[in-house]
Amino acid sequence: MAPREPARHFVPASVQPRLPLDRILRATVPGPEALEVDVAIVGAGPAGLSVALELARLGRESGTPWRIAIFEKAAGLGEHSLSGAIVNPVGLRELFPDLPVGDLPFREPVRGEKVYLLGSGRAWRIPTPPTMRNHGNYIASICEIVRWMGERAGERGVDVLTGFPVESLLVQDDRVVGLRTRDFGVGRDGQPRGNHQPGAEVRARITVLAEGGRGMLSQAWSSWQKVASPNPQIYALGVKELWETPNGTRDVIHTLGWPLDRRTFGGSFIYPMGEGLTALGLVVGLDYPSLDLDVHGLLQSMKLHSFVRPLLEGGKLLEWGARTIPEGGLLSLPSRLSGDGVVLVGDSAGFVDVPSLKGIHYAMHSGLVAARTVHRALSSDGRCDELLAAYDAEIRASYVCQDLWKTRAMRLGFQRGFWRGTVAAGIATVTRGRWPRASGGVIEDAAHARAGEDAASVPADRRLTFSKVDAVFHSGNNTADDIPSHLIAPAEPPPEAVRFYSAMCPAGVYEAGPESELVISAPNCIDCKATDVLGPRWTPREAGSGPAYRSM
Repeated sequence: MAPREPARHFVPASVQPRLPLDRILRATVPGPEALEVDVAIVGAGPAGLSVALELARLGRESGTPWRIAIFEKAAGLGEHSLSGAIVNPVGLRELFPDLPVGDLPFREPVRGEKVYLLGSGRAWRIPTPPTMRNHGNYIASICEIVRWMGERAGERGVDVLTGFPVESLLVQDDRVVGLRTRDFGVGRDGQPRGNHQPGAEVRARITVLAEGGRGMLSQAWSSWQKVASPNPQIYALGVKELWETPNGTRDVIHTLGWPLDRRTFGGSFIYPMGEGLTALGLVVGLDYPSLDLDVHGLLQSMKLHSFVRPLLEGGKLLEWGARTIPEGGLLSLPSRLSGDGVVLVGDSAGFVDVPSLKGIHYAMHSGLVAARTVHRALSSDGRCDELLAAYDAEIRASYVCQDLWKTRAMRLGFQRGFWRGTVAAGIATVTRGRWPRASGGVIEDAAHARAGEDAASVPADRRLTFSKVDAVFHSGNNTADDIPSHLIAPAEPPPEAVRFYSAMCPAGVYEAGPESELVISAPNCIDCKATDVLGPRWTPREAGSGPAYRSM
């Protein structure tokens, strides 16, 4: 096959559609049939469930049992949750101080850890950076954590509503007054089918946005209220696999270097999951300079490396998944995390520390702080919105933002290349974040120019390496083929955009047609949100669509 003609530089932002604010923000007062709650929480992840658990406890102890409802787009709890995951137990310990650690939903403690620098055919062990040390932390499945937390929330009287994707916020003047869920039973042509059910309206005194990274409602609210940040949020795409293997590792392993070049930020993880299971994944910053970079393809290449292959041979791929991760840190947090009738928690706000590869306990703590603020606001006499503003000050004074301050410049340093970033990260670690000083000049991921450089693809043998179609099957994706597309793509994208989307999407949603036109297979989408960062915009689809992760 002859190589393609070199592509011109392509800037994804030049053709990216705008967020459809008119569909996401509705100036509508909930009608008389609307469900009435005190608090509506969008998203049943660690952050949203932490809000619900703590708020239910506070309400019960104060003699005011709040009406709390969580709206989760997945058909079952945890089915859209994906993470590494090595967990700092402090978040669950705060939520359940009376439970011994053995009763918390962890697989096993971290027993040992190693970091390697990979070349194309070799691996060199290097000292573990202080930020990546995991003594006292636990290996876990985020799906299992979410299911366990959801069960505890139900026991405390919280309505945990799975299969309810939220498509819009209901607003009045400058206040969020509720939400609307997406219709069910709409055909590909947009017309109601025989099983059609209209979306439900919900009136809420306070709405909590816990959508995870790149939340559509959070983006829309920030745009509407002109909430900015010192730097734009930047993201990474992580692709993960779960294997049953006889030769897995007992140590937590991280790698740097190959298969990424020195201009591209990222690394891999290989974690023991107990019971003969091994999790591995590759995380790549979405500010990469290549037009043809394919994170899924790079992960397949990595599995063939002489260091990785022995850990997987004779094993079986059980699950596959992908998601975006907010990486901007402290300087990409919104200048305001609350407003009239609304608060942002967890990854929706951007509480992830890249150097330590941690975010779950930050999400939980932000949920705890939000719950306590919401409880005081609901208990007040007519000062609800005024008291909500205290959430900003309390979370910025917490250990979450104290940790993020120490590492605020580390990820940004790698935008100048691997070696310069490594030096800057080392200095920042020694000085506890005092130097180098974080500077401006950061642009959003979609504004970075990409250049073509054909990448070699790895054949799928369906034993160790897998195609994107095979991978989507292993995500448990159960999206119906006859529902409307939920992706908003540019009308006539140039060939460079089609080429870029085809490589970038880990689920093979985008392909080039016979005339280089964009062909979209929307049912393949696993809601990783990478295209929402760099290309076609993501919106929620019919209830229960998307992946169905079990142990990721």
